[in-house]
Amino acid sequence: MKLILRADVENLGSLGDVVEVKAGYGRNFLLPQGLAMVASPSNLKSFEQERKKLQARMDAVRADAQALQARLEALEVVIPMHVGDNDKLYGSVTTTIIGDALAALGVEVDRRRILMDAPIRTLGEHPVRVRLHASVIAMVPVKVISDHQPIEEEPAPAAPAEEAEAAQ
Repeated sequence: MKLILRADVENLGSLGDVVEVKAGYGRNFLLPQGLAMVASPSNLKSFEQERKKLQARMDAVRADAQALQARLEALEVVIPMHVGDNDKLYGSVTTTIIGDALAALGVEVDRRRILMDAPIRTLGEHPVRVRLHASVIAMVPVKVISDHQPIEEEPAPAAPAEEAEAAQ
């Protein structure tokens, strides 16, 4: 089945490409999602007229993804986890946990867009990839710490004895 792509499709092609796909993939996914149209002479003409609007929309989506990429790479995601002897994690850090931590920092990212080869099972800093667009991938630094370790950003509470001396 020959189709004209109306958007960038990962592992297939970009806007305006004429591709050959299996009938089921085209009929059941690409066409209903509006990602492609059947490659016929009349559709080729109408696509050329529509191309500028589609390209402008794709450029806007890519620009939004690049802005989010800069915002994500500036963050430091700190995830406290319960650890046992020899700093071994009980469980592991998964995409769901990272997605929840990002949401707590005010950035909503679908957990399916967080790319990890394997769950994180050790303490320390780990770079995690987040696919924001077909051509935009952000590297987010994730720092896994012990839940018994105090977070450095919180100020230590003043001792009651020091408060009493300050009051005199």
